[in-house]
Amino acid sequence: MKKGSLLYAQSGGVTAVINATAGAVIEAARAKKIKVLAARNGILGALREDLVDTSKETPAAIRALAHTPGGAFGSCRYKLKSLEEDAAKYERLLAVIKAHDVRWFLYNGGNDSADTALKLSKLAESSGYPLTCIGVPKTVDNDLVVTDCCPGFGSAAKYTAVSVAEAALDVAAMADTSTKVFVYEVMGRHAGWLAAAAGLAGQGKDSAPHIILFPEVAYDEAKFLARVQAVVKRVGYCVVVVSEGLRHADGGFVADAGGGKDAFGHSQLGGVGPLLAATVKDKLGLKVHWTVPDYLQRSARHLASKTDLAHAQAVGKKAVEYALKGLNGVMPVIVRTSDKPYRWKIEPAPLAGIANHEKTMPKAFIDASGYGITAACRRYLTPLVKGEAPPPYGPDGLPKYVRLKLQAVAKKLPAFD
Repeated sequence: MKKGSLLYAQSGGVTAVINATAGAVIEAARAKKIKVLAARNGILGALREDLVDTSKETPAAIRALAHTPGGAFGSCRYKLKSLEEDAAKYERLLAVIKAHDVRWFLYNGGNDSADTALKLSKLAESSGYPLTCIGVPKTVDNDLVVTDCCPGFGSAAKYTAVSVAEAALDVAAMADTSTKVFVYEVMGRHAGWLAAAAGLAGQGKDSAPHIILFPEVAYDEAKFLARVQAVVKRVGYCVVVVSEGLRHADGGFVADAGGGKDAFGHSQLGGVGPLLAATVKDKLGLKVHWTVPDYLQRSARHLASKTDLAHAQAVGKKAVEYALKGLNGVMPVIVRTSDKPYRWKIEPAPLAGIANHEKTMPKAFIDASGYGITAACRRYLTPLVKGEAPPPYGPDGLPKYVRLKLQAVAKKLPAFD
């Protein structure tokens, strides 16, 4: 066993393949005879010294993480402030890290998690403690900069495109005497990548989705209603896909619930899908159905993209490789080298250029109407949803997902409040 241990943690909203990254991290570290600890519920587990000994898990259980959704070690939405503002918390983190001889820290998450990993890397440098910090990419929002795409996005995008295509067939079948407008709300607070993925469901102006509403395009109610009415008149029904972060021209969220902020400082939104459905019903008098898939779109492992799974495992493996090389304050990112055939590789990128930055949909990916995607967007998205990687199924007809033992590591420090 090499000197020191590796600490891994998951953060933010989970994905269908974040556990695949965890499994890849553990397997890569085991191959190098390095002990892996996992923090329960992200950085909170590190603060609380609530750690799991992954060496107690069987090789079969670790392999099964590749097809198990959710977050095997628990996640959290908890953002640390600056090194100065949260000095006591950083001191506690360093104390826990030292107590368990942690030499490598891998934080698997999105933008805010990259920020935490960056801060810890700076803390390690300033303290003189030999700790290498790596940010590991994950988010269904696909909004991390530098990386071509984010592990977790491809599977959520596939789920979105398939669900919209199937729902559209349902609506088309019933439109003559029933629902005329169907509204499908997707995740995406500031970036419309998942909304754009719905565009893969069909091609041509009369194929669903007929209208996509992006956060990057200001919402114009009159224009939207006119478009809905025109589509219903021409096609017989209208399928609308809307991003939860749809905004007015002044930048305010259309569905701002006025409920304050979450732990990451994000506005609490009230559900733009049902709001748009009510607007269509009240102002156009059309029968409307709406749906908010919510957690379903990010946890649907049964419909995962094979490409996405490969991405998730590759960044986990590379994260360990970079950590052992001492590449402090970096993230393994996906670099696309070819569209057709689709080819990609993993490279290290500085966290300083990723944390606190956000990748939104480029103008070239949204068509002239503002309600659809372009051919360039389709070329970008298509490889990310390709391939199937179904989980194994049991005799009861349900997927066989793994539950880890999660054996706790003995605490060495006083409790943290």
